[in-house]
Amino acid sequence: MSARRDMTPAVGTPGGPAPWRRAVAGAKVALSGARWRDAAWSDLFRRDSGYLSDAPPAPGRIAEANRRGRAQAPAAVDGPIVKPPVWTWEVPVYFWTGGMAAGASFVAMACDLAGDARSARLARRVVLAALAPSPALLAMDLGRPARFHHMLRIVKPRSPMSMGAWCLTLFGALGAAAVGADLLGRPRAARALGATNAVVGGYLGSYAGVLLASTAVPVWARSRLLLGPIFVSTAVLTGAAATRLTLSAAGMPAGHPTRTALGRVESGAMAAELLLSELNRHRLGPLAAALDGGAGARWFTAARWLARGGLALRLLGRRPGSRAHHAASGLFLGSALCFRVAWVRAGRSSARDDEAVARMARARRARR
Repeated sequence: MSARRDMTPAVGTPGGPAPWRRAVAGAKVALSGARWRDAAWSDLFRRDSGYLSDAPPAPGRIAEANRRGRAQAPAAVDGPIVKPPVWTWEVPVYFWTGGMAAGASFVAMACDLAGDARSARLARRVVLAALAPSPALLAMDLGRPARFHHMLRIVKPRSPMSMGAWCLTLFGALGAAAVGADLLGRPRAARALGATNAVVGGYLGSYAGVLLASTAVPVWARSRLLLGPIFVSTAVLTGAAATRLTLSAAGMPAGHPTRTALGRVESGAMAAELLLSELNRHRLGPLAAALDGGAGARWFTAARWLARGGLALRLLGRRPGSRAHHAASGLFLGSALCFRVAWVRAGRSSARDDEAVARMARARRARR
């Protein structure tokens, strides 16, 4: 520093007391006029609270005046209020593969209950194959693989993200153990592990919908009642479709009861997903604009047409093992992926609707 410059503070000596004086000589309250006259411009002090009168305000009058003031919505919402999700392609694909693994675990348990041990073994391998890309996709979305490890350092039951990470880890461990028991020739242990894995898969299949519904994004939060069942439906259909195609490739004959039953499960789950989506669209009301005209509109349209095409092929196919039925399974898998992408992209459009975000926040405060 140059010795020529005067570095003496302009406000006084460092560490010394700051200058202070009352706004009005003799005032009882610093920085305020007598009887709060400098606050006479406020409606709260003038009409509602009675601060200017000699009598004290009635009990609860001030609190009621504050509530009335907060309830008045501004003429225009000055956003942005919430930040749109920054998820890229890894997240919807992660939702898709995780749901497929969960659905295949349901199929494996059903095959065990039906006494079809061979189909159950193949279904457990489908579980492991479908789940294999999920940790890598989640780590890619988090940016650094170590962040996935950090999520496992604590358990937060009220956090869908924390419970989802633990569920994915437990589901993968049980699935690997079940396949290992099959390879070691331990059918009883494999059945027990597979049944336990199906129970955990119930959470994994609905986890994506629960995660989206727990956010402040209007179209996701408003869909909280049906978003979980919608994701479970797509998980069931993808698990059944992937397992049916695997059984066909492994040489299972066309008329086998397991193949026929899985084809019916696919169609039923696809029809249930379409029905639940329409019910949810009706519940959304004006918020459905994010589904019809936002960034996910094209993906929703593609998903619906793929689903309708698959149902048509399933109904028009002459025999259960025809190529038309295989094509229907492929269309169902594509439809489920498009639905996942559509929901993620619709959230971005909905988060940019500042008026919708404000209305949802006011409705929550009114309920409280």
